[in-house]
Amino acid sequence: MDAFLASSVAVFIAEIGDKTQLLSLFLISRFTQRTPIILGILLATLVNHALSAWLGAWIAAWIPEAWLPWLLAGSFIAIGLWLLIPDKDDSDESGFLGLGAFAATTILFFLAEIGDKTQIATVVLAARFSDTFWVIVGTTVGMLAANVPVIMAGKWLMDRMPMATARVGASVLFMILAVVTLWTVWAAA
Repeated sequence: MDAFLASSVAVFIAEIGDKTQLLSLFLISRFTQRTPIILGILLATLVNHALSAWLGAWIAAWIPEAWLPWLLAGSFIAIGLWLLIPDKDDSDESGFLGLGAFAATTILFFLAEIGDKTQIATVVLAARFSDTFWVIVGTTVGMLAANVPVIMAGKWLMDRMPMATARVGASVLFMILAVVTLWTVWAAA
């Protein structure tokens, strides 16, 4: 259950102000149907984060056990620092929009997540926690929890959300995960 909670909260906070959240705004401005957009986000996130989590679990299996906590802590710190850099909306007009709300959302979200903070966080979280299934479920829940309100409330919500505060909060969360990772190693020694 720790994997689920940590993954949900980490991705939810990291997603605030992220380019995929901006993509949600873009999509809701182009398509009036909310359900296909939400289902597209769900499918794209499940596929992308499942691949990412399996990669993280695979990496964790090959890295020497003594190195893993240090690499994980360093990764958490790097993600925490990366979160302090604001994303920009780079979702210009796309040929995928002609495919309809569901297909366009699925493809654009999957592509936008490649190399994104939340994808990297998923790899690191899967390397940190041994229960890959719950990391996938948690990161997907976190992604939906951050994006569904944007789809439902749109620009009104985004105008009232303090992005700088959200980025700092997400950064602090990843720094705490780094400290907890190292603390666990120190306490076990």
